[in-house]
Amino acid sequence: MRFRPFVAVMALILAITVTSFAKPDAEAEIKNVLSTQVVAWNRGDLEGFMAGYWKSDQLTFVSGDKITLGWQATLDNYKTSYDSKEKMGTLSFAELNITVLSKNAAVVVGSWLLARESDSTKGKFTLIFRKINGGWRIVHDHSS
Repeated sequence: MRFRPFVAVMALILAITVTSFAKPDAEAEIKNVLSTQVVAWNRGDLEGFMAGYWKSDQLTFVSGDKITLGWQATLDNYKTSYDSKEKMGTLSFAELNITVLSKNAAVVVGSWLLARESDSTKGKFTLIFRKINGGWRIVHDHSS
C-alpha cells in the first residue's frame, strides 16, 4: 500500500511528459496539412485541397455573410468559384499561429494570399482542427 503515492506521482510525471511532447508533433502535423493543401491548390486539385477538411456533413465553412455546412457543399462552392486554374491562381499561407488546445483539438489563425495573373486577393482565417481517426482535419473554417 505504501507504493500507491509513488505510482500516482510517476503517472502524473508521465502524463505531463507525454502532453509536453504532443504539442510540437501536433503543430508539425497541422502545418503539414496546410502545406499539403497549398500544394494541391496550386496544382489545381480542389479535391486534394479538400482532403485537409473533415469529410462530414458537420463541417462548417464561414466566408463573408455565408455559412456553408458540409464537406460536399464546401467543395461544390469551391468548384463554382474556382472553375479554372486562372481563377485559382497561386495560394500561400502566412503568419500561422497554432494553438494546441488538447491532444485532439487546435486553433490556427493566419493569413492567406491568392495571387493571380490579373489580380490578387488576401485575407485572414481562423481554423478549428480536430484529430479524427489519427489525422488532423479542419472542422470549422472562418475566412475573410
